[in-house]
Amino acid sequence: MSSCQVTLFPFSRPDSERPGVKRAACAGAVYTTAPFVRTADDVLDEVQRKARAAERPPPQGKVVWAEMRQEVDGEQASGREVVLANLCAELDRRDPTATQPAIVLCDGERALWATFLAMLQRPVVAILDLWHALTYLWLAAKVFHGSKRAQEGFVTARLRLLLEGKVGGVIKGLKQMGTQQGLAGQKKRTLAKVVGYLEHNRTHMDYAAYLRAGYPIGSGVIEGACRHVIKDRMERAGMLWTLEGASALLRLRVVHTNGHWDQYQEYRIGREQAALYGAEAPYAQAA
Repeated sequence: MSSCQVTLFPFSRPDSERPGVKRAACAGAVYTTAPFVRTADDVLDEVQRKARAAERPPPQGKVVWAEMRQEVDGEQASGREVVLANLCAELDRRDPTATQPAIVLCDGERALWATFLAMLQRPVVAILDLWHALTYLWLAAKVFHGSKRAQEGFVTARLRLLLEGKVGGVIKGLKQMGTQQGLAGQKKRTLAKVVGYLEHNRTHMDYAAYLRAGYPIGSGVIEGACRHVIKDRMERAGMLWTLEGASALLRLRVVHTNGHWDQYQEYRIGREQAALYGAEAPYAQAA
């Protein structure tokens, strides 16, 4: 799961929203893929990574959801709640006996982890998306180094440690560097943020074991959905949305992305004809 931002123009609620305010749209996806065993070098080495990419099994049966908010049983539910419920329902549909563990890739948001893991009534392997962890390594690199080259070296060295399952060593090393350099002010606060993020998500960062098992460790599938389902349509230059309009359009884009457009149109026509002409109308049974 991941979040994207949509810019709102609040025709509907001028008392509580301002033009240009950002609202998070939550996106999630379920797919099946074969195990793909790798090493740390397969991830880090550019030449080796490109060579292995040809062997990567493609995602199968991908289904995407994206929501801002929705009315459920007469009450407004957040986009996150709706997407999580759909993800859980799809997993139950594909594996009703829960014989296979669900590989769950998320960012490090505490509420998201807690809600999702509580809703999933099945074995789970919970993995912190590697690219979110990488973002925090870059924050730490900028605390200690000014040049781009030094920052790249700093991040690469610690990324290798993470991929080798040595997250504890990374945390300890960052703390020691902060103490040795006597950090203060904003730099000290930034490093504390990075260390806190890694410590909180440590149990979801056994990347060495995940690579050996052939599990995905990056959320490229859902980040791609954030781009082509949400941002490519909702965040064009000068666009401003009402919350209701943005929510409705996202649902239509999800229907199209998942290849359900024809079925949706039959359902929509059936509902409208049944409402206008009764159950005996053509297409009414589609409702």
